[in-house]
Amino acid sequence: GERATETERLRQEVASLRQVAGRETDLTGQSNAINGVRATLKRVAGTGSRVLISGPAGVGKEIAARLLHEWSQRTAAPFVIVSAARMTPDSVEAELFGVEEAGDLVRTGLLEQAHGGTLFLDEIADMPVATQARILRVLTEQQFTRVGGQRMVKVDVRVVSATSRDLMDEIAEGRFREDLYYRLNVVPVVIPALSDRREDIPALVEHFVAHYAASRRIPTPELAADALVALQSYDWPGNVRQLRNVIERTFILAPGDRIGRIDLDMLPAEVLGDTGGGGGGANAIMGAPL
Repeated sequence: GERATETERLRQEVASLRQVAGRETDLTGQSNAINGVRATLKRVAGTGSRVLISGPAGVGKEIAARLLHEWSQRTAAPFVIVSAARMTPDSVEAELFGVEEAGDLVRTGLLEQAHGGTLFLDEIADMPVATQARILRVLTEQQFTRVGGQRMVKVDVRVVSATSRDLMDEIAEGRFREDLYYRLNVVPVVIPALSDRREDIPALVEHFVAHYAASRRIPTPELAADALVALQSYDWPGNVRQLRNVIERTFILAPGDRIGRIDLDMLPAEVLGDTGGGGGGANAIMGAPL
């Protein structure tokens, strides 16, 4: 009853606070690129405009979408993620629109769950073409019918979407609807690869080191200068997500007696391995063999 819903509300509040605490972050940095992204998000957060966030995997597109939600007037309402990649053409409609049988609601869809809040469509290039048509109709009419239902359901959601693929290519190949693209892409936000904003790496490293030290209740270790150089000169194909994983793994594998300082030899082989590769690697920056 009453108490159960209150408990549930508190639980969600704690969960969202936890997200905020661990998060603001992955857009950490003061490069022109990331400052520009933050400024755009701030500027459009208060409007209802649809935003399309693009950039390679691991750059923090979902984090940007959450910030947009936090900074909007919808922050008290839900932030609901629709992962297009994980939906089969058969299940996607039931997931999005919900299910009715003989006039009774069987399952609420994600669109209804996001009512008053933000619906985040992740990796929209993976959305089945039939579903694209229905989403387009929902965006146009702001209402839909559930699977197996007759009644129109009205929703008020702000749609934010993300893609790591070039949608112009997808449109040219006939895999993505051009009319849907223009509906979703009112305000484009492009988050660059980490290798295109290397000046943000020290701040990100510092942030993740502090984060993992705090979560293990140990003092924040210092970082050896040559270790930072190696981190800054690596190419980061997996972007910020990969950087976070590398810092976490370094903590997990660090010998207990050495956790006060992160030295070059404690970094994973993937970061150290290819020093002669793309862009000359760490040696080129150091001007001396490591």
